[in-house]
Amino acid sequence: MTVGSRGDVAPFTGLGHALVRAGHEVTLVTHARFAPLAAGAGVGFHALPVDPRAELESERGRALHRSAGGPGKLLRVARMARSLVGLMTDDLMAAARVSDVLLLSASVAPLGHTIAEGLSLPSLDLHLQPIAPTREFAPPLLGGGSWGAVGNRLAGHGLGVAVEQIFTPALPAVRARLGMPAVRRPGAGPRGRRRPGRPVLHGFSPLVVPRPRDWRAELDITGYWWPYDRETQLPAAVREFLDAGPPPVFVGLGSATVPDPRRLSAEIVRALRRAGLRGVVQRGWAGLAADGDDMLTVDDVPHALLFPRTAAVVHHCGAGTTAAGVRAGVPAVPVPVQFDEAFWADRLVGLGVAPRSLPLRRLTAGTLTEALLRATRDPGLRERARTLGTRVREEDGTGRVVEAVRRLSSEGPGSSG
Repeated sequence: MTVGSRGDVAPFTGLGHALVRAGHEVTLVTHARFAPLAAGAGVGFHALPVDPRAELESERGRALHRSAGGPGKLLRVARMARSLVGLMTDDLMAAARVSDVLLLSASVAPLGHTIAEGLSLPSLDLHLQPIAPTREFAPPLLGGGSWGAVGNRLAGHGLGVAVEQIFTPALPAVRARLGMPAVRRPGAGPRGRRRPGRPVLHGFSPLVVPRPRDWRAELDITGYWWPYDRETQLPAAVREFLDAGPPPVFVGLGSATVPDPRRLSAEIVRALRRAGLRGVVQRGWAGLAADGDDMLTVDDVPHALLFPRTAAVVHHCGAGTTAAGVRAGVPAVPVPVQFDEAFWADRLVGLGVAPRSLPLRRLTAGTLTEALLRATRDPGLRERARTLGTRVREEDGTGRVVEAVRRLSSEGPGSSG
């Protein structure tokens, strides 16, 4: 069960495929618009009614474009999410009633755990970001960085409480429908989910984010869960473009949206040409586009096939796109837009596989040109990216989850992961 953007869904298609190969019957429960991602993976699909792109393109979604970043923007997104949770409850419960085990992304965990408890089902947390409080860095959803050891940990706990509040209005009705007593002690739910013994598996590489030393023992980092890609080769137009000249630079903002796509596209194209580079520009939810013999505009293209053939990748640093760039072993130019993207951007810079973090609000043709020249001409960046990609590809993140599910299934009903 997962909700959010494409990056919150795609890793679970590959994980689901691995579980199917291990003999499990798997259903991916998420937004209807992502059903094509699961096609061919061997998993069932249960659609949730909310369309995240439609919400971002609504009037209140467009208002988010105009708002400043940071905690204030996160609170506005939380208010939007709070109003949508109730619309998905019926389908989450219906999917759970025909399941034996619930695998829960962080984006649905508070509601999913309540459903699992009410139905006496075992459950397992599967996180794509390191959201458990730690002294070592500030919460990724608040941009990462460091507020000092005490500040980092306090901010982590505060963010956890704030996320719980998104689901609070929906929980009493769910508990009543499942015959569960009302919760009389505020915070009992969050404390229960953090209790010792409950494992949480994280789908990223410990080479990218080392396991914090102050995490409890049951918090584990498995390695990445790669999306399932049914395509075995790139579209003909992409192959022809790649073969027609030197490796291009990929530019894409994934599921991020921007207020002025035409202006941003022009700045990107100008920077690529100043740097003497060809470009593959992904339209994405931002609506980017580029014209000319040296530019190619694409829609969805498998990153696993395209990125290894590029000179560098310019991207918004969503968790999924960051993973794909690392896996490909090519340098990055991080262009974080919001939330955890600045955290992943800083990780790439810290690992020496990106020249600098270039937040979208600071992107101009000049700043992007400078970053592109460094990313494509620095042999140290290229070598570090290649080495990191080789090591990350050797990890077996999905295998670790398959084993955890096997153990959980053998414990029988009532286990809570």
